Parts: sequence; structure tokens; C-alpha cells
Amino acid sequence: MAVRKFKPTTPGQRHKIIGTFEEITARVPEKSLVYGKKSSGGRNNVGKMTMRYIGGGHKKVIRIVDFKRNKDGVPAVVKTIEYDPNRSARIALLYYADGEKRYIIAPNGLKVGSTIMSGENAAPEIGNALPLQNIPVGTVIHNIELRPGQGAALVRSAGNFAQLTSREGNYCVIKLPSGELRKILSACKATIGSVGNSDHGLESSGKAGRTRWMGRRPRNRGVVMNPVDHPMGGGEGRASGGHPRSRKGLYAKGLKTRAPKKQSSKYIIERRKK
Repeated sequence: MAVRKFKPTTPGQRHKIIGTFEEITARVPEKSLVYGKKSSGGRNNVGKMTMRYIGGGHKKVIRIVDFKRNKDGVPAVVKTIEYDPNRSARIALLYYADGEKRYIIAPNGLKVGSTIMSGENAAPEIGNALPLQNIPVGTVIHNIELRPGQGAALVRSAGNFAQLTSREGNYCVIKLPSGELRKILSACKATIGSVGNSDHGLESSGKAGRTRWMGRRPRNRGVVMNPVDHPMGGGEGRASGGHPRSRKGLYAKGLKTRAPKKQSSKYIIERRKK
């Protein structure tokens, strides 16, 4: 995966940096694994705008991605690597030996024609999904479950990876991309390797229009509003108003939002680096 820069022939091209798409091998998704995505424009069931700054954008098709990897012991061949407009990572189409087709998040280094498998007996190789208790300590992993059978919830975006650092009884200690150290039940599954499309963070849209294509409308700041519209609005000239807070008056920066008695806090060994 690499990125392309453009000659500044127009203002929009000047800062535009996008991926090369060289790893993508198919342009049309598998028809049996897609359905249309409904766009709300930020409106609820009575047509009232409840989320601002949403609307427009290109039509998208949802690809059904297999995050559970529960087809144990059946080998699958990677048929294509595809683009997915709903996520930063690429997806891979698998053809299982019994004829079933499924999409998975494409890890770094996965090639068309590779054979992968999931389950306790799978080898700890790139793309294979197996329980944490069967993965060697120090291995780089992604697509991590929080509860057995729930499906992957952690480390799914482009270029991300976690590391299995140690074991404590029925739990494995995982170092997450944020720097957080967390205990996760050993029966939970994870996939070997890091998520592909690692240069995604280097991309730059170059112009506001590309953000509109994604369905995001311009977001105006609180300090440019009037006092009636926002707690930070008003004032003479370009006055920035007081403590950063939300439209509802809640502090926006520095305020801890995690519930102090949250049940999962006992599994966090070390909080993320700020």
C-alpha cells in the first residue's frame, strides 16, 4: 500500500493525497453479501433533524463482513481484495471449501490465493482467527472479541494492531493501539497480523467537496454563533468564549466521561496515554 501525491494543477489537487488502490483486485462486490444503505440525512422517524452536519453524499452499499469467524476447521481461499466505502480498511472475499462465501477485514500481507482458517487448530499465521489461549505471547493481532462468540469489537481500522503481552489465569493481557493494557478472556478470538491499508493515515482529502461526498456537511464552531445558539457564542469581535463546552453546556475538554463504577474498569490494568 502506498499513497499518491498530485501536481498542483488546481487548488483541490494541491494538497490531495490518496491511496494507490494497487492491492485491490475486484471492482464489483459479491452480490450475495451486500445490501443497500439507507441514509437519514440526520432526520428521525418524524422528519425532524436530530443530528446536525449530516446529509448528501454518494450512495453506499453495505458489505456484510464476518467479524465472528465462527466457521471453524474449514479452510478458505482468498479470492479478491476489495474496497469498502464503509470503513478505512480493505476487505477480502473468502471462498470456503464447502462453497460458502464471506468477507473479512483484510490484514497486512494477505494475498489473493492464500489459504486461511479459523478455530482452535488453526496455525498462528496471518489472517487465521483463533482463541487468545492458542496464540503465542508477543504476537501482533487485530479483530479482538470482548466476549466469546460476540464478534470482533476492537482493533478493526486501517493500520491498527494490538499485541498479546502475557497471560494471567483465564485472561490474556493485551496492549491496545491507544496504549491501554487490558485483560480479555482467553476464550475470545482474535485474528493474527495487523489491519491492512496502513498508509490510510497519510491521506488528505485536499478539498471540502470530498468530505461532502462522504455525507458530511460543514460544521460551524460554537464561538461563531450567537449566545442564543451556543454557550460559547456572542461577544464583541472575534471573542472566544470561556470554557470549551457543548451546545448543551457540558464541558467538552478535560472532563472525564467514563462512568466511575463501570463494570469493565477492573479489567483495565493501565489506562491509555493521553
